[in-house]
Amino acid sequence: MTEISRRTIVKGSVLAAALAAVPAAANAASGPVPGSPLRTGIPLVRNRLTLPSGIATGDVTSDSAVLWSRSSAAGRMIATLRAVDDGGTVLSGRGAFARTLRGPRATQGSDFTAKIHAGHLPANTRFALEISFEDDGGAAGETITGTFRTAPDAGSTNGKGRSGGDLPPSSAQSFVWTGDTAGQGWGINEEIGGMRGYRAMHSTRPDFFIHSGDTVYADGPIAESVVEKDGQVWRNLVTEEVSKVAETLTEFRGRHRYNSLDTNIRAMLADVPLIANWDDHETTNNWYPGEILDDPRYTVRDVNTLAARGRQAWQENMPIADGSALWRPGTFDDGGQYQPARIYRKITRGPQLDVFCLDMRTFKSPNTDGKEPYATSILGQEQVDWLIREVSSSKATWKVIAADLPLGIIVPDGAVNQESLANREPGAPLGRELEIAGVLSAFKRNRVRNVVWLTADVHYCAAHHYSPERAAFTDFDPFWEFVAGPIAAGSFGPNAMDGTFGPEVVFAKAGRFPGESPRDGENQFFGHVQLGEDGTFTASLRNANGAVVFSKVLTPER
Repeated sequence: MTEISRRTIVKGSVLAAALAAVPAAANAASGPVPGSPLRTGIPLVRNRLTLPSGIATGDVTSDSAVLWSRSSAAGRMIATLRAVDDGGTVLSGRGAFARTLRGPRATQGSDFTAKIHAGHLPANTRFALEISFEDDGGAAGETITGTFRTAPDAGSTNGKGRSGGDLPPSSAQSFVWTGDTAGQGWGINEEIGGMRGYRAMHSTRPDFFIHSGDTVYADGPIAESVVEKDGQVWRNLVTEEVSKVAETLTEFRGRHRYNSLDTNIRAMLADVPLIANWDDHETTNNWYPGEILDDPRYTVRDVNTLAARGRQAWQENMPIADGSALWRPGTFDDGGQYQPARIYRKITRGPQLDVFCLDMRTFKSPNTDGKEPYATSILGQEQVDWLIREVSSSKATWKVIAADLPLGIIVPDGAVNQESLANREPGAPLGRELEIAGVLSAFKRNRVRNVVWLTADVHYCAAHHYSPERAAFTDFDPFWEFVAGPIAAGSFGPNAMDGTFGPEVVFAKAGRFPGESPRDGENQFFGHVQLGEDGTFTASLRNANGAVVFSKVLTPER
């Protein structure tokens, strides 16, 4: 057996398998001598199913939640929900709610992950959650507990939830966002407490968390040690799957398993519902459909093949409300059956907030200089139509667009080509800019108010105000874009801006040098939003130690 040290876990699951095998080994030691019958009177100890990647919830609305976990072997997912007060005491009487859901079988075909869509839940209610897996013999395995709160009732603006005592108005809530986890070779360093930025986000007690993309770095090998610029040695926890660029489905899955080894991530996702974007590093840097890689690290050069594998691993490991991959009573039994599905979606969060989660990768045109005199795509026409329709019809006060790429920041892909939509030219929209110009123009035409764009991607934090009075393209209403990240990756930036949509850099903070490690947390960032009782939208940018570096209060237009 390969040696397991404090820093090296072979194939990510060996340690869990070894621990699970301890009872069986102990039983074998006290069992019959070789050649004797198995009638010893000593019962065999069953290997208990464990949850090596913890549990998570996602895409939580006022009446539904996606419940997720991964088993150590094949078994049926079991979830129990109980309404509790904010102290964790189970409610009785009028506020009582308890439900046990028997979900899908986790199988090798899904890397033993499984999801349950829990529907018909009461709004603005905190739940205690228990998840376990039952083996094929009916034996229950390890149980992990967590909690989440459903969103406020979209039909009310004040009042109380079902947690008993006085609550803030049902529209009040908070959330955090960031991106970029385990990038540039900076992985889980136990000597500094692991990915501490997740602990800082968790400590704000948010109602949910938007991961704005680069949830893993499938293209970034992680070495056991890295010498930093100042001579300090960064020591990573490592697994076999992170030792090279991901090409096989097993290697892509191993990237997600790796991140779940971090105690801070597991603790946060057990308590804070996730809304996940996917971006490029879930597959490979700056990719677009149809690309053929010119990278000697890869034996598989066809990006479409890599993206399909990366997308499957991402979809298996994210608690995303993806209809084709979710188990519901009466549907297929194998909850891990992978089916490509639309992942841009709307998450309703009560009368104050709707979140529109974009997919800026699947329908992306090839990376060029971006100066085509005709529209090229970053969303695709179907998604553009959906975004305009859904945002325009939203009754929520605030419409948050969760984007995995920024609007006005220039993000180069080589010397000439562009990764995002900004093309370095401050003039009239061209190429991908034309698609976004059409979206912004439609918002103005439909009198949409209170739109805020949130993103990550560029590895620094910033606050941008866009206004037609400064822009080459003027057919849109002013809006804000807030950028946060990385949360556990190298720091970069700040980047230059493109003037087409009139951005003003109100604030920006970047690392001290390109690729700076997350060691001190000063140049790792996340964003926090507090929706106030008065409808205000307070956005703050914070470092991985929890310190606020910028804050802006937005007042809604009625």
